[in-house]
Amino acid sequence: MRAKKSQAGFTLIEVLMAVVILAILTLGLMSNSGKMIRGVTDDRARTLAATAADERIARIRVWPNYATLEATFATVENHTPLPGWTRTTTITRTGGVAQTNDFKRATVVVTGPGVPVPITRSVALAAP
Repeated sequence: MRAKKSQAGFTLIEVLMAVVILAILTLGLMSNSGKMIRGVTDDRARTLAATAADERIARIRVWPNYATLEATFATVENHTPLPGWTRTTTITRTGGVAQTNDFKRATVVVTGPGVPVPITRSVALAAP
């Protein structure tokens, strides 16, 4: 009787190589997923910081009393908009009362965890 020269199926080496290739591909996908999740989290933090700064600038722009801008808004707010965050508002005046170049510059800076570079917004407000 003759012996069969080839048998159907995979050898142990072929199966192990397939498992190793699948493991490498899975680890690569997991690494990319982690980077993507971190990027989304960072984007969320930056968006939240920008929204907090824009909200403060919008309030300053509609404030009806030019003379009380500093007293009302120039402050450091801790835990705004989230715990551990800081929103700093500074108002600097150029010129003076009854001068042609009388204006104020309001600057809002928001810092917090997940925001590597502080978010800054500014607006110039002219005297009425």
